Amino acid sequence: MKISAKSRYALHLMLELAMQDEGVNLSVKSVAESRGISEKYLEQVIPVLVRSGLVRSVRGAKGGYRLLKSPEDCTVGLILRTVEGSLSPVSCMDDEINQCARCKACVTLDLWEQVDQAISNVVDHVTLADLVDKQRRMDARCAAAAARKGNC
Repeated sequence: MKISAKSRYALHLMLELAMQDEGVNLSVKSVAESRGISEKYLEQVIPVLVRSGLVRSVRGAKGGYRLLKSPEDCTVGLILRTVEGSLSPVSCMDDEINQCARCKACVTLDLWEQVDQAISNVVDHVTLADLVDKQRRMDARCAAAAARKGNC
């Protein structure tokens, strides 16, 4: 299973928004520049996040985008499912009740259910707040390493 570029960009965008002080709006351009990703691609991701109620669009001179939910309430799974839809490893598991005519005799179904559960256990237990904390620790380590080398 591969997570699409659209979902990866959505996660980067949401992380960047989560790292801002409350009430701060970010432009697509600033997120694209800080994350090194395509502005045009981000512009395709934003409407999905706005329609889902995860992000708010603010018009005007100080406009841009901001999170609507707290970072503690946004799991990676929520973001990925908002953009991707189902994260199931096989299409027959997309519906709540498996519609596959062979599901009762499918020896691999149990395997796919285990893979699905493993993915969900990770993405549904990591929040934007967790990623913000990790990003800040990483940034601090990088800054300290640069300072030791005299690169400040």
